[in-house]
Amino acid sequence: MTIVAPIRVDCIVGARPNFIKMAPILAAFTAHGGFATRLMHTGQHYDVDMNAVFFQQLGLPEPNLNLEIGSGTQTVQTARIMIGLEEAFQNDRPDLVLVVGDVNSTVAAAMVSAKMRIPLAHVEAGLRSFDMDMPEEINRLVTDRLSDLLLTTERAAGPLLESEGVRADAIHFVGNVMIDTLLAHLDKAIPVAETVDRHAPGMANRLAEGYALVTLHRPSNVDNPEQLAGLLGVLGELAERMPVIFTLHPRTKARIEENGQEGLLEKRGIIAVPPLSYFEMQGAVRTATVVVTDSGGLQEETTALGVPCLTVRDNTERPITIIEGTNTLVGSSPDALRAEIKRLARGESKRGRIPELWDGKAAERIAAVIAEFIAARRA
Repeated sequence: MTIVAPIRVDCIVGARPNFIKMAPILAAFTAHGGFATRLMHTGQHYDVDMNAVFFQQLGLPEPNLNLEIGSGTQTVQTARIMIGLEEAFQNDRPDLVLVVGDVNSTVAAAMVSAKMRIPLAHVEAGLRSFDMDMPEEINRLVTDRLSDLLLTTERAAGPLLESEGVRADAIHFVGNVMIDTLLAHLDKAIPVAETVDRHAPGMANRLAEGYALVTLHRPSNVDNPEQLAGLLGVLGELAERMPVIFTLHPRTKARIEENGQEGLLEKRGIIAVPPLSYFEMQGAVRTATVVVTDSGGLQEETTALGVPCLTVRDNTERPITIIEGTNTLVGSSPDALRAEIKRLARGESKRGRIPELWDGKAAERIAAVIAEFIAARRA
């Protein structure tokens, strides 16, 4: 009897969005059989308490390796991750390295894999904002150029990647693993009233007639004091219509404090809360009247849940959420956001549909594609 060696895959995570995407993939490898995986955490997001909550809620195993990279400039952080991963791969070489998303951990693993000639699979390949001022766009371009398997969330990514010189047989439309996680855990979502009551006692009873959920963290929105003040002012106006749950990213909180803008959060109706766990966030998103954000993941999750989303950015790497989903690209102007909120108040909220293959089975398709790829290489 021929014994087939397991497919050894090193799965790289470094930031909370990576955890959400990797959880169903690891589960699919186990269900498929024939895989031996290592979970490698670079430590790019190093808030131990929040990381632990995400790992626990998503059912992720303890990482086989934690590089504990921590903070640093884009270049320093990427370089430290590359050094740590190179040593790990040299000590125990995998059959394939799998990366998700577009953070520094993603591109660092891609470059090490390419230099060591280890096959690389990229989940969420082919997403483009066409904005080179975004570090994530550079990470996407480099990672896709170095990948052997490009696993896409939407059909339009295929032709785009081919136009950039990627071979058609390397591209596989598999769907969206973030939606796998969302659908798998939706029954565990914590009701928003419980979350608000825990962080702002006495405010939960004001949510019954609707509320807005807000997340803002990108430098273009929070690093310029005038821009941030303008957006906070619009949120204050929105809070006159309905409660505004504002989840304060550490970067955003720090900028507000540096600018002395705390008073703009003290408007009646604004409920400022710290970063939420995955289950808390999903409970808040699913029943929101509207989500105001600059997050990529929330653009997708609101589309899957049918919740109107106003994206405070000039571009997005997730156009399908606009073309087919509930997302509206507002732009970065506070006045533009104000106008969209007024349109929403008139009952003109956007209606969308769930995109193709956002069905909770993307991770299963990823496992099948990788198994076929490695089998062909071995043959």
